[in-house]
Amino acid sequence: MARSGERAARPANMVDRSVSQALCDYATQTYAVAAAEVAKLYHDPLELLTRAVQPVLWLMLFGEVMARVRGVAPGNLPYLDFLAAGILAQSALFVAIFYGISAIWERDLGVLQRYLVSPAPRSALVLGKALSAGVRALSQALIVYVLASLLGVGINLNPLNILGVAAAIVLGSALFSTLSLIIACIVKTRERFMGIGQVLTMPIFFASNAIYPLSLMPDWLRAVSHLNPLTYEVDVLRSLMLTQGTSDYGFLLDFGVLLAVTAVLTGIAARMYGRMGY
Repeated sequence: MARSGERAARPANMVDRSVSQALCDYATQTYAVAAAEVAKLYHDPLELLTRAVQPVLWLMLFGEVMARVRGVAPGNLPYLDFLAAGILAQSALFVAIFYGISAIWERDLGVLQRYLVSPAPRSALVLGKALSAGVRALSQALIVYVLASLLGVGINLNPLNILGVAAAIVLGSALFSTLSLIIACIVKTRERFMGIGQVLTMPIFFASNAIYPLSLMPDWLRAVSHLNPLTYEVDVLRSLMLTQGTSDYGFLLDFGVLLAVTAVLTGIAARMYGRMGY
């Protein structure tokens, strides 16, 4: 009886080890893809500087002007404080939404074929690229934090809040970069991709609570904003980033929506990514 029990225990242990090994391999493959993408920043640091221009213009020009208009921001929250979280989400969106063009370049240069013949699962390739977009967006977060502080925005510097902001940025960037990859898999050319990316970016941005509260929107636009993942990203950033920040939806719903949409888009992108090489 004892020997039969030992035999039954061995397969169970082997299954546990094989599952843990598979998870470790998956994480390693995802990290390898992400690290390779992030390494590109070292070869083109000018990209970080050029991307810093947009949040500077929005906060210093648009923000300073709109701050003189009363009643835009909810409650007693200064408009620059309200805007800072929205511009942080916008900066991350603009980094992520055009990320798919790199996949088109990789296909044209033959890099994509090397990825596809590797033993890494397609979902690991997609997640690796999504995480690298999140890391790039974190550099934008640093710029926005510094600029917002200089402009007198009440920034919450609690380490837990900063970690929450970083998690929201990475998750939101992963979501939109995965959407970008799906678009790249469909259109397959740089010209079409740039056109569609520009068409999508502004509606996603303006149909959210990034630069004005939901209460100021007409009913139809408010309904659209509830379906917009950027709305939930801005909501959680605003509540964690600002000393006077509050959440309209709550952390669980904000992160839940971002996670659910990212998971769905990752599954779709993983199925389509392999076809891009043909």
